[in-house]
Amino acid sequence: MNKLSYTGIIVSGNFFGMTMKATITDRLLKSHLIDGPLIIGSEIGLRIDQTLTQDATGTLVYLEFESMGLSRIKAPLAVSYVDHNIIQTDSRNADDHRFLESCASKFGAIYSGPGNGVSHHVHRERFGVSGQTLLGSDSHTTTGGCLGMLAIGAGGLEVALAMAGKPYYLQTPVVWGIRVTGHLQPFVSGKDVILELLRRYTVSGGVGKIIEFVGPGVANLDMSARATIANMSVDMGCTACVFPSDNITREYLARNGREEDWRELFSGPDAQWDKLTELDLSVLEPLIACPSSPDNVKRVADLGHVTVQQVIIGSSCNGSFRDLMVAAEIVKGKQRHPGVDFEINPGSRQTLLNVMDAGGIRTFADAGGRVHEPGCLGCIGMGQAPAEGAVSLRTFPRNFKGRSGTKKDQVYLCSPETAAASALTGRIVDPRNLGTLPKISYPSKYHFRFEWFQKPAPDSAVIEIARGPNIKPFPPLSAMPESLSAEVLLKVGDNVSTDQIMPAGSRVLPFRSNIPAISEFVFESVDPTFARRAREKDSGVIVGGENYGQGSSREHAALAPRFLGVIAVIAKSFARIHKANLINFGVLPLVFVNPGDHDAINQGDAVVFPDVRALVARGETVIRAFVNGRPIPMLLDVSEHGRRALLAGSALGLERA
Repeated sequence: MNKLSYTGIIVSGNFFGMTMKATITDRLLKSHLIDGPLIIGSEIGLRIDQTLTQDATGTLVYLEFESMGLSRIKAPLAVSYVDHNIIQTDSRNADDHRFLESCASKFGAIYSGPGNGVSHHVHRERFGVSGQTLLGSDSHTTTGGCLGMLAIGAGGLEVALAMAGKPYYLQTPVVWGIRVTGHLQPFVSGKDVILELLRRYTVSGGVGKIIEFVGPGVANLDMSARATIANMSVDMGCTACVFPSDNITREYLARNGREEDWRELFSGPDAQWDKLTELDLSVLEPLIACPSSPDNVKRVADLGHVTVQQVIIGSSCNGSFRDLMVAAEIVKGKQRHPGVDFEINPGSRQTLLNVMDAGGIRTFADAGGRVHEPGCLGCIGMGQAPAEGAVSLRTFPRNFKGRSGTKKDQVYLCSPETAAASALTGRIVDPRNLGTLPKISYPSKYHFRFEWFQKPAPDSAVIEIARGPNIKPFPPLSAMPESLSAEVLLKVGDNVSTDQIMPAGSRVLPFRSNIPAISEFVFESVDPTFARRAREKDSGVIVGGENYGQGSSREHAALAPRFLGVIAVIAKSFARIHKANLINFGVLPLVFVNPGDHDAINQGDAVVFPDVRALVARGETVIRAFVNGRPIPMLLDVSEHGRRALLAGSALGLERA
């Protein structure tokens, strides 16, 4: 283990002596199981080996952890990353960075400051270990599955509890095997693989599932492809994505000076999956997700008529050495189209330096590219907003309307190959038209320095937490009353994202540590009057469609509405992380028993939940609400642990009880 790692769980070649008939996922779950039966749909509690936070969600995590009264993190490894809010237009982001740095030092986390890069890239480079569990307050924590980890994104409060040594609770997922065969064609890469899966199964196709990649074709997917697929698996709704830990994994860790962290991990020949899908790599072609959803996927070859004004390569997805170098080789000796703003966001400082050593940065600059510091940047709306109505090609994982920072944006998601080719032509172009795919030479060892990271102080008592004026105490959340009554404040459609509920970007995220202030932006892009009306009513309900709360894990999208008085969200279905966040902050996540009842509820209707506390306490699954006096049955599908959190008003209140 390198000198930044903590003592973790070391797994043997036969993975705790379990039979080789199990899938990798089953064995990961069994080896970390603390509570509950491994029966699909049943609640289980898992031991967490590693946690990560990022600055957009991490300040709340540390405020929550601090409120538990603990002096030190109990998880074997915790890393605090600063990668989202690195634009410092005033003191607020810098103040929060100092807060996170001091919390990490005091409570026992490694601190990765601004400029080190995106948590997902840096963590797999420096800290990820095959066979371990990773829980992160970022939905794309699933990236860690490329190393054979069980890596799950969660709400910040769940991460704070894991840091306190508590189990992570979830419903036992369906294990979905993706049996891979064949080889990728030239100019087809990992981004095209995950876009094909999104095309087939949509943004909600993976809800309640962990996908596990198996079969002979897996050996033909390099680490860049695996990381990209694992990263965007959450954009299918998946709980996690697991790859074998094989020779590809071993070679990757060796290049990072961490071969001793490699453990062989694979499924046996008789492994059984709950669902199995075939995927032939050889038939895939360059794909692109059109505005404004990751599953609006079309063939690149069919979009040659679309002109392009912005191209960005990198960020949390496709920001690795391979991704940047293949793009650099494509544009080498050429010039960007004069109508294209061509930008590069390295995934990590390590990637930046190694691409620089390989000549890639000079190539980008010579081709007219703009190279930015490692970080999330435009992916979270932190700068790089395109012009109104401009077409922007990005290798990012999400293209929800307005997420870029421009309300009327036209964001497409594609591979580095397609992005680089299009930057040269000024239109969407199939990169296979370029001829021969350039070959990439990898260094035998990636350059890095341990000094980029700050280890925690050995004596926490000497560390004083630095609190800027924008960091406010965690708001009190009252227990559930005997009955609830409210007005429907807003009714929205399907696939509403957390970006629509709680916008990000450089204007909003500086308030992430100030819940009263950030609450003013709730649903701003949908209805600018929402926050004002919610404050006036003091108690409200939101009605949603399918897959309500997809996207980011940011718990602000649940906590800020609760602060404004939202007591329940009634939807056709929920995204996993957001549903958990609603429960964690005492908001009832209800599903229509009869889908037709969705059409019978409108904004302004009065909703009453009589005797709701007693119903939740008794474990009732059907909660009867009265909408304008008319009874409508609603399903409350939550675990026993979740019910206790709802009754206490929050999971934090339950922990304190």
